[in-house]
Amino acid sequence: MTTPRSAATAPARRLPWWALALDAVLVVAFVVIGRRSHAEGLDLPGLATTLWPFAVGLVVGWLSVVGVRWPLPRLASGAVVWVSTVVLGVLLRVASGQGVQLSFVVVTVVVLGVFLLGWRGVAALARRGGRTRR
Repeated sequence: MTTPRSAATAPARRLPWWALALDAVLVVAFVVIGRRSHAEGLDLPGLATTLWPFAVGLVVGWLSVVGVRWPLPRLASGAVVWVSTVVLGVLLRVASGQGVQLSFVVVTVVVLGVFLLGWRGVAALARRGGRTRR
C-alpha cells in the first residue's frame, strides 16, 4: 500500500534554467543591437556598461516570479520580468549617469517586450495547439 506524498516529501520544483538563459541571451542581443545601431563599439567594457542595468532588472524580475512560484515560461511571469527589466534598467542607467531619452525608453519597452514576451507567447500557442490536436 502506498501513501500519498506530503508537501515535505514531494520532489523540489525544478527551475527552468533554459528560460532564464534565453531571457539573458535576448537582453544581451538587445544591448548588442542597440550599440551597433548607434555605431558604438562592441568592446567588453562598453557592452558591460550598457548591459548591467538591464541584467540587474532581469535578475530582479526573475527573483520576483520565483519568489511567488509562478510558472516561469508563462506570459504572466514574462510580463513581470519584462517590466522589471525595463523599469530597473532605465532607472539604473539614469542613476549611473548613462544617457536616457524618451525615444530610448520607447524602443526599450517595445524591443524587450517583443523579446521577453514573444517567445513565451509562441510557447503558449504551442501548448494550446498541442492540447487541441489530441
